[in-house]
Amino acid sequence: MLLRGLHVAIVDEADSVLIDEARTPLILAGTASCSGEEPDVLYAQALEVSRTLEPGTHWRLLTKERGVELTPEGREELGRRTRGWSGLWIARRAREELSERALLALHLFHRDSQYILADGKVQIVDEFTGRVMPDRSWEAGLHQMIEAKENVAITGRKPTLARITYQRFFRRYRHLTGMTGTAMEVADELAWVYRLDVLRLPTNRPSQRRAMGRHLFLGSADKWAAIVESARDRVTRGQSVLIGTRSVETSEHVSKLLTEAGLRHTVLNARQDREEAAIVAAAGQPNRITVATNMAGRGTDIRLSRPVREAGGLHVILTEYHESKRIDRQLFGRGGRQGDAGGYECFASLDDEILLRFGSPGMRRLASRLARGAPEEVPDRLAGLMVRRAQADAGRMHARSRRETFGNDNQLDTLLAFAGQGE
Repeated sequence: MLLRGLHVAIVDEADSVLIDEARTPLILAGTASCSGEEPDVLYAQALEVSRTLEPGTHWRLLTKERGVELTPEGREELGRRTRGWSGLWIARRAREELSERALLALHLFHRDSQYILADGKVQIVDEFTGRVMPDRSWEAGLHQMIEAKENVAITGRKPTLARITYQRFFRRYRHLTGMTGTAMEVADELAWVYRLDVLRLPTNRPSQRRAMGRHLFLGSADKWAAIVESARDRVTRGQSVLIGTRSVETSEHVSKLLTEAGLRHTVLNARQDREEAAIVAAAGQPNRITVATNMAGRGTDIRLSRPVREAGGLHVILTEYHESKRIDRQLFGRGGRQGDAGGYECFASLDDEILLRFGSPGMRRLASRLARGAPEEVPDRLAGLMVRRAQADAGRMHARSRRETFGNDNQLDTLLAFAGQGE
């Protein structure tokens, strides 16, 4: 077959593809078989010895980077505990890498959050879409380490055959364009990397979407109780409710709370992907509560029945802020579409992941002192400042990661300049 050339690309949800996904290169991997029981034993040994290492003393958690690092004491302790072991354990760097992979699998990659177990396999869940990616795997042995942790069949490590970054791939097209509802925040990066201008278009009909408030609680228990009461209030009025969560685990926790409160609802996450169309089709009916991961976020059109429109439309509840406010805006955009009535409400707590990873310790202490009422709620102005600063910090870190990826591409072009002109 002959590819005639990369002439025109039209990218739907352009900011998701060109920006969010661009932190990780596209990798074409081969397959390698596991021979005998040796890989199983190796990963089991790594998990066993890493479980005995003490956090803070032998290893530290890199919260913002979502990584782990052995301390000098940890490297020495690992060497002592594996003395006399054979194979890769003899080499210092190899055993340290094995231990760090095991610590990642144990402490940063959790079932029903970064992955699910389906059909006896570890399947990655896309953090941006909430969908399962059955044909993808983590590299450098991390996927196999998680399989060993979950006691499922260990697949062969997949050697990299070829790799290319999103930036490099899409810049190969002679004409590149795209569409999205949330591009203005990353307009500068789209111009710098892809040489694309962003044009804002007005909505087809005037928006009636209303912001119904932001609530930041000291503890998560108060947050979940407030979410349940908000959902109860809205369905009592005859509206439909969409509760957005960041993970499968959280969606199932909300489901349990709603069941205990006697509120009928439907759950949409990576486990129910086959029923997605039917669940979304019914989400706009009166008194309907739908609990969903990001599967019901970007690009989902929930059609409302006439009684729901008359009662106030779809009410969207955000249960946890995302690292990118563009993803929050995509969730809010499920309500108040095409001129319909609708609104959104935000709930968070100080122990949410984004505020733990990127929140300022000083502002957390101030929030604890200023919280008032029962349940204890942080004043709105301070809550808004904390969320904006955390999301801005996360955005800067991810932008720096993309710049490094882009810079490595340019360096590769320079090193291989003899091979011909680049994009």
